[in-house]
Amino acid sequence: MRLDKFLKVSRLIKRRSVAADACGAARVLLNGKEAKPAKEVKIGDEIEILFGASRLHVRVTDTREVTKKEDAQTMYEVID
Repeated sequence: MRLDKFLKVSRLIKRRSVAADACGAARVLLNGKEAKPAKEVKIGDEIEILFGASRLHVRVTDTREVTKKEDAQTMYEVID
């Protein structure tokens, strides 16, 4: 699954276009490296998102194409 789509489906970022912009601005790291929106995400990958002064570090646990709002948090686990 593409990184920008994963961020949207898992609801870590609200819209896919915003996710793509964040990747383009180097605010999203995949396994410790800057990642473009089209980068493939696999189970076990670690994603770090920089939101201004704060950051969110998660591990991918599922890569479903579609999910309900209440099930979105099962697609990742927060590391710190």
